[in-house]
Amino acid sequence: MPYTAVLFDLDGTITDSQSGILRCTQYALHACGIEEPDSQKLLRFIGPPLSYSFAAFYGMKEPMVSFAVKKYRERYSTIGWKENRVYDGIPTCLQALKLQGCQIAMATSKPEPYAKQILDYFGLTPFFDVVVGSSMEHSNETKAELMQQAMWQLGISEAEKERVIMVGDRKFDAEGAAACGIAFAGVRYGYAPTGELESYPHVCLADTVTALQAFLTTSQNL
Repeated sequence: MPYTAVLFDLDGTITDSQSGILRCTQYALHACGIEEPDSQKLLRFIGPPLSYSFAAFYGMKEPMVSFAVKKYRERYSTIGWKENRVYDGIPTCLQALKLQGCQIAMATSKPEPYAKQILDYFGLTPFFDVVVGSSMEHSNETKAELMQQAMWQLGISEAEKERVIMVGDRKFDAEGAAACGIAFAGVRYGYAPTGELESYPHVCLADTVTALQAFLTTSQNL
């Protein structure tokens, strides 16, 4: 049965945002008195909510977590969001899904205003029926909560969930899809550590956007 609604993650799925995220993280850590020259350690910040990452990876507690998030956004809102690029093939994939009659939504842990700003900047907004991100005030919504909100805005009923799929590059996307009772397609071209996506239930693991498009647009979804 073909999927009639596709939910997409943003960072590591639609866009390669590594440069901006890592630089903004280093900027925030510096403001907190922490120097982190090893960019590989900062890749963990791509995917989960910021407040979770600062607390989990650097042992921060309040009010330091809120201060770090504030400093991150200080740079991201002016420079960081532009240090970004759309993965090759994404516009073609989105267009193919629209021509197939799919509803398309975004469910991202990135604050919603930034997500919309990025889609506008790259001319991708017309492809999306719904864009759901975290709030600026409360950035700790779970991925499942964001997906549920996206499906609610799309008007998807419980009975229609079997025709909904979440596309993402991290375990948070896979966990959210499982919690929502929908299928999950992982993209290996994103930021997941080797073997992470394989550890979670999935109907597809795509190495390229072209492979992802082929899976999503075939009537059998093999």
